[in-house]
Amino acid sequence: MSVEAIPQASAVHPEAEEHSDHLLLDPKPQSEMNRMVLDAMHRTPLSYWIVIGVLAVIFGVGLLGGWIYQIWWGLGVAGVRRPTYWGIYITSFVFWIGLSHSGTLVSAILRVLNSDLRRSITRAPEMMTAFTLLVAITFLGIDIGRPWRGYWIAPYPNQRGLWPNFHSPFLWDEMAIITYLISSYMYLYLPLIPDLAMARDRSTGWRYTFFRILSLGWKNKDSHWRYLNKAILIMAFAIIPIAFSVHTIVSWDFAMTNMVGWHSTIFGPYFVIGAIYSGVAAVITILFIVRSTMKLHYFIRPEHFDSMGKLLLVFSGAWAYFFFADYLTEWYGGDAISKEVIALLSGGAGLPSLFFYAMLFFNILVPWLTLWNRRLRRKPVLILLVSLSINIGMYLERYGIVTSISRRNRMPFDWGDYWPTTVELMILAGSFAMFFLLYGIFSRLVPIIPVWEVREGHIMYSIKRIGKASIVRVLHLE
Repeated sequence: MSVEAIPQASAVHPEAEEHSDHLLLDPKPQSEMNRMVLDAMHRTPLSYWIVIGVLAVIFGVGLLGGWIYQIWWGLGVAGVRRPTYWGIYITSFVFWIGLSHSGTLVSAILRVLNSDLRRSITRAPEMMTAFTLLVAITFLGIDIGRPWRGYWIAPYPNQRGLWPNFHSPFLWDEMAIITYLISSYMYLYLPLIPDLAMARDRSTGWRYTFFRILSLGWKNKDSHWRYLNKAILIMAFAIIPIAFSVHTIVSWDFAMTNMVGWHSTIFGPYFVIGAIYSGVAAVITILFIVRSTMKLHYFIRPEHFDSMGKLLLVFSGAWAYFFFADYLTEWYGGDAISKEVIALLSGGAGLPSLFFYAMLFFNILVPWLTLWNRRLRRKPVLILLVSLSINIGMYLERYGIVTSISRRNRMPFDWGDYWPTTVELMILAGSFAMFFLLYGIFSRLVPIIPVWEVREGHIMYSIKRIGKASIVRVLHLE
């Protein structure tokens, strides 16, 4: 790897006097950065184990206990019944699939664009993708009611002489999610190899054996770096269209039906934008938790929250456009049942109308009133609250699509309501506990900060004083 110095075009850095606020302009020795990351992995105070224990109990009682109870008594313990056959389970499936997209997608796009923003924050969202996909797959098994017969939907030669129904959305979801799952885990693992080798060289006992196996004999050789960088770039380019296609297929679960409010050609891009929107908000939440609980303030800084806040603001506008465009076509069509659905959501009494306006408040009003201000974007606690409100709003949006619209159809005698049962709410709470439990355990097993990428950024950027001016020098790595 050759390094060629290319100074920036005589530009004074606008914040040179405050360069310590920027990670790449505030270098530390690599040994110290390695120690900081390894200390964060090994630091497991009593509060950590208490949180892990509480999450394990909620997961066991909520998701596993509720699921076992449902298997024993049947799917009737859930609130799904005519005309609403999809409830909290499919709502949660779509929600978790949406969260999974931005983790890997944002990382891949930033890597393809060679953005320096990615250097310290890529692994946290990539890990988020890995675990949100597992939670989403769990909800498919919960919703079918008889998970031990789940192999029926897999397309493989069998002695029964039967093939799955290729018109079934479950088959589409299965093929798309498996593809995305394999790709996401490969994309997570490849940039992790150098940091696993770093942890291997500084560990003993079972940790040394664990890291030695996972690092695949990595050595700091030019040939290893060359092959690794090529593999990472190939996966980055490949996973972007895969991510877009997966959530488009999820939108087809609804759009391919003749249900009023679902049968829409705009659902593809609408679902993709919604997935990115909620995913970016979830990434901000994860970054805040990692930064606070693992004492990684040096690597995750206000500049990162500022940039992610700008992405939130952009995608909030894009989501609002697709949302109102979809309702505008239904309203303008003038169909009686379409008007009934819109009246149920926006003007009717009860929870559907309340959730509708709460969704608009959280998804549009909150980000538009806060994220335009740079000072507010650089306050981690405030942007955390904004991101949490957005994910609440996006869950309400998925809830409205899945359950509220299906309450009305073209046969008024078949209209009905849907109310989640205790079992469904237990499983929902258990799913959140499952995600945070997996994330909390995994964050202590592998380095959550890609130190080698941060070090590469430190080599590229430096500040040189010329008189009273501060010039940023940029090194080009070939």
